[in-house]
Amino acid sequence: MARTRTLHRCSECGAEAPKWSGRCDGCGEWNTMGEVGPGGPEPTTTVPRSILEVSDDASVVVPTGLPEADRVLGGGLVPGSVTLLGGEPGVGKSTFVLQYLASCARGGLDCTYVTGEESPEQVAGRARRLGALESRISLFAETSLAAVLDHLCTVRPAVCVVDSVQTLHDEGSGAPPGSVSQVRDCAHRLVAAAKQLGTTMVVVGHVTKDGALAGPRVLEHVVDTVLTLEGDRHGELRILRASKHRFGSTQEVGLLALSATGFTSVADPSAMFLADRRAGVPGSVVAPALEGRRPLLVEVQALVTRSQLPQPRRSAQGLDGGRLSMLLAVLARRVEVSTSGADVYAMAVGGVRVTEPGVDLATCAAVTSSVTNRAAREDLVLFGEVGLGGELRSVARMGQRLNEAARHGFRTAIVPRSAAEAHPDIEVVAVPTLDAALTVAGVA
Repeated sequence: MARTRTLHRCSECGAEAPKWSGRCDGCGEWNTMGEVGPGGPEPTTTVPRSILEVSDDASVVVPTGLPEADRVLGGGLVPGSVTLLGGEPGVGKSTFVLQYLASCARGGLDCTYVTGEESPEQVAGRARRLGALESRISLFAETSLAAVLDHLCTVRPAVCVVDSVQTLHDEGSGAPPGSVSQVRDCAHRLVAAAKQLGTTMVVVGHVTKDGALAGPRVLEHVVDTVLTLEGDRHGELRILRASKHRFGSTQEVGLLALSATGFTSVADPSAMFLADRRAGVPGSVVAPALEGRRPLLVEVQALVTRSQLPQPRRSAQGLDGGRLSMLLAVLARRVEVSTSGADVYAMAVGGVRVTEPGVDLATCAAVTSSVTNRAAREDLVLFGEVGLGGELRSVARMGQRLNEAARHGFRTAIVPRSAAEAHPDIEVVAVPTLDAALTVAGVA
């Protein structure tokens, strides 16, 4: 008789080895290797089929009830797919999935909400506040993976939400709940169940201090879609992004507003960002930035003030801090606008985070405007990438940026010369260098 081969797995990183050792080769931790049973892949029970016999289920989607979320997902979630939703604590993940379940229930779909972090009373209280009390939503307060899978096989809901995957545990694993190996094993079995039952599944995941999804990278690899909900938990704006989407593009972003009654789609985010803008204030300019494929008008502000510190501060909110330092160096070297001995604060107003190079020119203009105390014109927008030589470089989707600016009443745009193109509703001023752009803008 053949001898059964055992497998040992690290409870910290999930690395596997054919024999036990005191130290894990994957993460270097001691005494974390444990026996998990026979190794090797399980025998398959599926039967090969002709590709012509397989239906295209990706053409049928389940809308989320939020147009901005459907924009990101290409219409909605696909039956049998598994979506991982991540975000910082308090950003609104539980509110989002509860509204999604309510929308599905109103459409006649049976839904299950597996809650491992909150009691059914807490979830029901949130549903009452959101107007999401629907009879087709069943609450299942359970952290045992076996019990969850048994419930899904018995009830066979059309939609299932697991909040969150870090609370589930498999009794056969031996690792504590929330550990890497537990999260990985639970994710694998949830994905297998969703594919077998045809259930649309949304799994909520925690994030680390750096904003990355907690747990092993395999958690992102085994699911079909990875969504991230971003935003300042003290503000109302939230941005929904898809870093992975097997059924569509990952270039779209959705903008949502969170209030006491739940999420609503932001129909005109540019108007929202510019609603409180004060014209004629030095240090403030407007730039058409890209979020995915969508152009947004963002107010970029800068404040340059005399520093009392040996090492002056460089603060960037909603902007790339490293890129801000580079632009300050270019201003000092190429335009002779020095900020040495001064604290520099720069921000993208409204809680949005802009990291694309198209806002380089606007950032330089805002800093220069604050230094010279000269305000830019009210109807002016600027965009373009700034090189180390002080040259302006073209950026993507110039036509869409100009259309968005013209739609909100802006009449002049300063752009790189290499990207110049005419526009019927806005005057396009093409310049080759940063120095020339600041002069035309009237802030130098």
